[in-house]
Amino acid sequence: MRLGELLAGVRLKHPLPAELAGLPISGLEYNSRRVGAGFLFFAFPGSKADGREFARDAIAGGALAVVSESEPPADLAPCWVQVEHGRQALALASRTFYGRPDTRIGLTGITGTNGKTTTGFLIDSILRAAGFKTALIGTIEYHLAGRVLPAVNTTPESLELVRLFAALADEGGSHATMEVSSHALALGRVYGLEFHTAVFSNLTRDHLDFHGTMEEYFAAKQMLFDGAGAPPPPFAVLNRDDAYARRLRTAPGTEVIWYGLGEGSNLRARQLSSPFEGLRLAIGRNGFEFELASALVGKINIYNILAACGAGLSYGLAPETIARGIADLRAVPGRFERVDEGQPFMVVVDYAHTDDALRNVLAVARGMSPKRILTVFGCGGDRDRAKRPLMGQAAAEGSDLVVVTSDNPRSEDPLAIMNDALVGVRRADTPHVVEPDRASAIAYALKEAHEGDIVILAGKGHETYQILKDKTIAFDDRAIARDVLRGYGYRKAG
Repeated sequence: MRLGELLAGVRLKHPLPAELAGLPISGLEYNSRRVGAGFLFFAFPGSKADGREFARDAIAGGALAVVSESEPPADLAPCWVQVEHGRQALALASRTFYGRPDTRIGLTGITGTNGKTTTGFLIDSILRAAGFKTALIGTIEYHLAGRVLPAVNTTPESLELVRLFAALADEGGSHATMEVSSHALALGRVYGLEFHTAVFSNLTRDHLDFHGTMEEYFAAKQMLFDGAGAPPPPFAVLNRDDAYARRLRTAPGTEVIWYGLGEGSNLRARQLSSPFEGLRLAIGRNGFEFELASALVGKINIYNILAACGAGLSYGLAPETIARGIADLRAVPGRFERVDEGQPFMVVVDYAHTDDALRNVLAVARGMSPKRILTVFGCGGDRDRAKRPLMGQAAAEGSDLVVVTSDNPRSEDPLAIMNDALVGVRRADTPHVVEPDRASAIAYALKEAHEGDIVILAGKGHETYQILKDKTIAFDDRAIARDVLRGYGYRKAG
């Protein structure tokens, strides 16, 4: 494919010279270490490095030209294509190079602060229950036609996305479900992709270190429903009970499925029971009702299930297929995931890393009528500092004992991060201790737990690492908890 064809529709800062337009391009890349002969290299300005620094490496590796929104170095000017937006250019070029695979599959995007991962797993389970070969892209891992791939970002760069969609379509797949982060929308990673269904879960404080304000955060989410460089999605599945969802603008041609527990929803749930083992719900839409059961627990998962049902209905799936898909999903890694070594108290690992998510998890735990709730939590470094006292307050108000510890401190001093969180913890009269070492904090909470208690290990969820100032170490809350419980003499029967 010629360079001029690849960049059709891309906003250029200068007309493309004929000698560049005619270059035959054999591949696309934005990582100079992966460039091959005849490639087109995309150089992005970043927070830690400027892609222009690697442009010479890319040319040396066989790239024929460089695409960037930045001014060219003098010696690379003859092979430099300057564009208005580098990541948007990569997205459009990727779609063209791989034959627009997003139009050959049903693409569902899920955005919001909390619930994206669980909702994605539920939707994928519903689609597989319908007999479809699928892909799932999200925070925990990527799935491609039954294979599990490691997740690099919640939403990868457009080039990886389009490659995954092309691979799915080539293997006879028909549907892809993906978490769409606010970062991905703001940066242009999903620019030009044609979504069939867009799902909005909720919006609470998060990522303000990146967006600055809640309005900017919301504006990024709005882009998914505007189309983000593509036509608006034919279907929008929106949480009627969320104030930000009610503010979303949808296009005249978009069919909106409102879900929720309150008035104004045309897809609602009636809770038949919420036993220890899971949920049983009656789902009603436009006067029709069907029942389903789920191994998931808690009010937040009622919303996740409703959102997934809405996505299933947007594809015309039968209620019995939707119910089967919901029932098939037994658990989501790191989302209210239980650690059971035969101990007489419950241990739960959850990814909750915002104050709203932490309140939701603690509400689920409190709904199980434990004798006490013991919560271990920390806050991430190099992230929104203002949410730390809010998380501390949420932990203290929802728990009977709080252990403040380290999460992923990154470049910050862990003690300084914990002091920020303690400001909120001290707003409630809840016993608390401070233990900077996360493994020791987990061990302390498990030693303090008695029969009938629930111990919540919050913040890291599915993560198998801890990011420190100078290194990243192996660290899995689930594995640590199992080792500690076994050290205390517990052994799961069988």
